Amino acid sequence: MLAETKSSEFVISRVLDAPRALVWKAFTEPEHMRQWWGPKGSVIVSSKMDFRIGGTYLGAMRAPDGRVMWAKFVYREILPPQRLVWVHSFSDEAGGLTRHPLSATWPLELLTTVAFEEAPDGKTEVILRWSPFNASEEERKTFDAAHESMRGGWTGSFDQLAAYLATAK
Repeated sequence: MLAETKSSEFVISRVLDAPRALVWKAFTEPEHMRQWWGPKGSVIVSSKMDFRIGGTYLGAMRAPDGRVMWAKFVYREILPPQRLVWVHSFSDEAGGLTRHPLSATWPLELLTTVAFEEAPDGKTEVILRWSPFNASEEERKTFDAAHESMRGGWTGSFDQLAAYLATAK
């Protein structure tokens, strides 16, 4: 059994002007994820999902420089429309785990927990928690040192999600 290793947990949240059911769909349906997932400037070029506990999401995004990066999620907990938990990693096109293309010491796997809380006026607060999973000390240190960079990346992703939700209503 894999275990979470101790590190500084990364937490970011955003209140989105959309009902919880729609925000849930944005995270759980590949057609929706294709519209917003990833940092600003990236484009999703593949989005495949087997949405069940033990199932996977396999997606690829093209960065502004043309580089294509694959990601894999393995779903561990699905509690509609309140909570999702998955193990997140970089991967190849076949879903095999790979190292971060720009950091050899980035954790191979991250535990991702996303809570969807109802907020006033029909809005939804999304709270994302990220922590290294089954990581070495060096990988935990790399993760801890990257919190500001992750904050920028997730802020961009949440900006894209907010813009998408405004059109998806």
